[in-house]
Amino acid sequence: MSKSLSWAPAARPLSAALLHLVAGALRAASELLARLAVRLAAERAVAAPSPYVVEFHAFHREGGAPEGAIYVNGELVGLLPGVKRL
Repeated sequence: MSKSLSWAPAARPLSAALLHLVAGALRAASELLARLAVRLAAERAVAAPSPYVVEFHAFHREGGAPEGAIYVNGELVGLLPGVKRL
């Protein structure tokens, strides 16, 4: 059982000029939304505090951190012996 399929180009209900106008409006809206997204992302990046506080202690202090200690959020995460500055 086979059927033959016919093909015909789809009729365009809108004129080419109108399609170009709609495409231009969509591109303009896209550019506007992209600029808005970049601006909002920049504002949030400035406004949002960093979730991590990193500290480096270069010199041994009495009762303080060992030389070359690196702390993240108050917890010792590593030592860099002999390092005086980052």
